[in-house]
Amino acid sequence: MSGGPALLMRLVASAYSVAEKAGAIVRKVLHSGELGIVEKTGANDLQTLADRLAQQSICASLSRRFPKITIIGEEELQAEDVREDLIETGQAEEILQKPCPAEYSGLREEELVVWVDPLDGTKEYTEASMCLQQHTVAKIPHKGLDTSQPHSTALWLLDNVTVLIGIAYGGKAIAGVINQPFYNYQLGEGANLGRTMWGMLGLGAFGFQLQEVPGDRRIITTTRSHSNKLVIDCVDAMEPHEVIRVGGAGNKIIQLVEGKASAYVFASIGCKKWDTCAPEAILHAVGGKLTDIHGNAYCYDANVKHMNSAGVLATLRNHEYYVSRVPQSVLQALKSD
Repeated sequence: MSGGPALLMRLVASAYSVAEKAGAIVRKVLHSGELGIVEKTGANDLQTLADRLAQQSICASLSRRFPKITIIGEEELQAEDVREDLIETGQAEEILQKPCPAEYSGLREEELVVWVDPLDGTKEYTEASMCLQQHTVAKIPHKGLDTSQPHSTALWLLDNVTVLIGIAYGGKAIAGVINQPFYNYQLGEGANLGRTMWGMLGLGAFGFQLQEVPGDRRIITTTRSHSNKLVIDCVDAMEPHEVIRVGGAGNKIIQLVEGKASAYVFASIGCKKWDTCAPEAILHAVGGKLTDIHGNAYCYDANVKHMNSAGVLATLRNHEYYVSRVPQSVLQALKSD
C-alpha cells in the first residue's frame, strides 16, 4: 500500500463510479416503463425495481472491493446472488489523484460505515413515470427527454431524484457522493443525462458550483409530500421570503449549495440516516451544517437507530439563527436523541 491512495480515497473513488452505475440503472428502469412498485408502509413510502437493483449494485460492488466495511442500505432485500452486470469495478481517477486529509489517512475498513439510499425521491420518480406513460412516451431516449412534449412540465419531478452514498467514521459523516440521474433533462433529446458530486471533510466538495442566496433573503426548502402542522409551524417561524416544497433530502441539500435555498427545514420524523449522511458530508465540506431541529449533530455509527427522529435543519450559513427560530412547541414534540 505504500505510496498508493489511502483507503478513504479509494472508497470514495469507488463510490463515485458505483453511484454513476446506479444512476444509469435508475434511468433504464424509467425508460422501460416497468417500475415494479410496491408499498412499504403506505402510499408515500414506495419501493421500485430501480430502488432494488440500484441498492444491489451499490452494496455488492462496494462490499466486493471493501469486504470489511459496514454497509447499511435503505431497502430490506433478501440475500441473493447479484447479477454480474450490476457490479461496478471502476474508480474515479480524479479522486484517486487527490491527497487524503491527514486525519483520515490511516483509516481501516472495519472503522467505516457506508449509508446507502439507492433512490432518494422515489415518490417523485414514480409520479414522473406515470406522467410519461399517460402521454404514451414511456420509451424515452436513454440520453435525453423530449422536452417539447406537453408532459415536460411535470418532468421537473426528476430533479428530485438522487442516489446517495455516505461514509461515516467515528459516528460522523466524513464523505459523501450524490448522483442526479436526470440532470440536464431540460436540454432535450440527445443530452447526456446525469451528474455526480462528492465531498470530503478537510478536502472540499466537487462537481458543482457553490453559490449562496443573497444575505437579505430567507428561502426555505421543505418537504413536498410529508408535511404536517409541526412542519408548517416551524417553516412559518423562520419568517421566510419564499418557501420551496420539493422531494428528496439529497435534492434539498443541492438547493442549499447551489444558492436556491437558505435553509432546509423538516420538523418531523421520517427522514433516515441514509437520507442525510452523504448530503451532510458534502454540505459540511463547504462550511454548511446539518443537525436535528434542536441543533444537535446526528450520529452515523453502525448501531444507531435509522430514524432521524428529531427532524432535520440544514443551512449553508447562519445555522444558529434558524435554530433560534424553532418554536418551543416543535422542540417539545421532537425530542432529541
